[in-house]
Amino acid sequence: MPTFSLPCAPIHMLDLRAQHAPIQHELNAVLQQTLEEGAFIQGPAVQQFADELSAYLDDVYVVPCANGTDALQLALMSLQLPAGTEIIVPAFTYVATLEAAAVLGLVPVPADVRPDTFNLDPAAVEAALTPRTGAIIVVHLFGQCADLAALRLLADKHGVALIEDNAQAIGATFTAEAGPTWMAGTVGEVGTTSFFPSKNLGALGDGGALYTRDQARATYLRQLANHGQTRKYHHEHIGLNSRLDTIQAALLRVKLRYLPQWTVTRQHIAAHYDAALGGIPGVHTPVRDLRSTHVFHQYTLVIDQEAPDKLNRRDQLQAYLQLQQIPSVVYYPLPNHLQPAYAYLGYQAGQFPVAERLCRTVLSLPIHPALTQEQVTVVAAAVRTWATT
Repeated sequence: MPTFSLPCAPIHMLDLRAQHAPIQHELNAVLQQTLEEGAFIQGPAVQQFADELSAYLDDVYVVPCANGTDALQLALMSLQLPAGTEIIVPAFTYVATLEAAAVLGLVPVPADVRPDTFNLDPAAVEAALTPRTGAIIVVHLFGQCADLAALRLLADKHGVALIEDNAQAIGATFTAEAGPTWMAGTVGEVGTTSFFPSKNLGALGDGGALYTRDQARATYLRQLANHGQTRKYHHEHIGLNSRLDTIQAALLRVKLRYLPQWTVTRQHIAAHYDAALGGIPGVHTPVRDLRSTHVFHQYTLVIDQEAPDKLNRRDQLQAYLQLQQIPSVVYYPLPNHLQPAYAYLGYQAGQFPVAERLCRTVLSLPIHPALTQEQVTVVAAAVRTWATT
């Protein structure tokens, strides 16, 4: 296999230094202001950020918290489900979605995903519903909404809650057929997000938030995130210590103003990848659900596997890219139902064939707002060289 020379600047999977460079003076200014004010917990920037994010998300109630995993746990806590209640989750997702249920004594129940969009398959969800089901957690994976219309209908039909894990799709929208257009994260009883630095809207540390259209639930979530209290030292509920600190909120306020611009840049990069990678045998570019916009938290290929007993072609491509100094990441290499921590659930290989196949065949390429067109061209040319040589 020939090598592919790099005539451009080094390529990074995520380049926060380059992304922050044009706005570094603004980040520095709010950091200095927060240091001078000295209100590092529940300072004014926290509520200001919540209000501004609410406006961006069509005026839902926003409850900031410490991180995205806490947000999922708090969302489930707000449902007040008894131990042993089943929570349907995607079979192909990051472990935090299952973890949040498991630590509360709830039972994660995987349902397979669609092979085209990688998102939760409503038919698989319906098959997994039982009288013990208390909630469905839908993950808008890689930046594209799952089928919110079908999942909302299923949740309502069976009297269960819908929670949206929107850590990867902030700003995406879903338009129901002959119906409204929804912002991702605002359709379920609770939506959750993460501000982990790699996210489309990332802090400079940990952070998270919850969304809801129910004012009473928003109040309850605020209590749960603050030791179960509204008034200091008066604890109405068992809660968590899960607060977004003031410095992160101040920095996120700056970055939120640039999120729409960064989203458009990600979409342009994805379109360039599409054009450059189209038509390569055995290499499949991301499929779009036409009802959803895609904010491209990840740009994820599917690499066909020739046969089960052959060397994994996805891994061969990743190794080739590494030789060319081009980073790539497998999200995710092992499905959660086969993780040792979840062996107690009793699932076996073969039960979720789509998720298991995706774990063997997906590969995410670099995508971030600072990626140049030249760098995209280099990455795509390397993929094409590997696939056609």
